[in-house]
Amino acid sequence: MHPASAFARDDAHGLLDFVADRGFAVLAAQGPRGPITAHAPVLITDGRMRFHLSANNRMVSALAAQPRLVAVVTGPDAYVSPDWYAAADQVPTWNYVAAEIEGEARALDRAGAAALLDDLSAHFEARLAPKPPWTRAKMTPARFEALLGAIQAYEVAIDRLEGTWKLSQNKPAEIARVADSLDRVAEPGAREIARLMREI
Repeated sequence: MHPASAFARDDAHGLLDFVADRGFAVLAAQGPRGPITAHAPVLITDGRMRFHLSANNRMVSALAAQPRLVAVVTGPDAYVSPDWYAAADQVPTWNYVAAEIEGEARALDRAGAAALLDDLSAHFEARLAPKPPWTRAKMTPARFEALLGAIQAYEVAIDRLEGTWKLSQNKPAEIARVADSLDRVAEPGAREIARLMREI
C-alpha cells in the first residue's frame, strides 16, 4: 500500500464491501523459487475471503507448503498529468483505489468447495437480473462432480486489511481541476476516478 497516510483507507467494512463488489483478485504467495501469482474470483463472507484455483495451478502446491498469501483487489485508476495543476513544478502521477488482504489460506474439502461454487454463482448471477440465475441444478451431477475435482478451494482468515484511495488528497486545492480534466479523458477509469475524487 502507498506509504502516505493521506491516501490510507482504514474503514474495514468499506474495504470489505469494495472487495466484495469488485469480486476479483490477484493472489500472491511464496513459491519454491520465489513469488508466484494467480488470479481468482473472491467472496467475502463473515470477515473471511474464499476463492478457488485450478487444481493444476502452481499456487496450489505453493500454498500447501506455505499457506500465507496476499490478495490485491484494484478498482479504477487514471494517469494524472502535471499540466492539469495550477501549481508549477509538478510531476506526473497515478490516482487509483486498491485493497490488500493478507492471511493464511486453508484448503477446503469437497463440500466446502461445492458451497463456494454455489455462493459464487449466486453472488455474481444476481448482478445479471432480471436474467434467471444459473445454478448447478442445470448440470448433470456427474459433470459437476468431475469439475469439482479439478479445483482447490480455500478460505482465508484475514490478518491484515489495508486500502489505498489515492485521489489527490495531498493536493486539496487541485482536486477539482484534476477531476474536471479526468472527465474529459476518453477512458471509463478516468471518469470513475474523477467521481471518487469529488466524493472525498
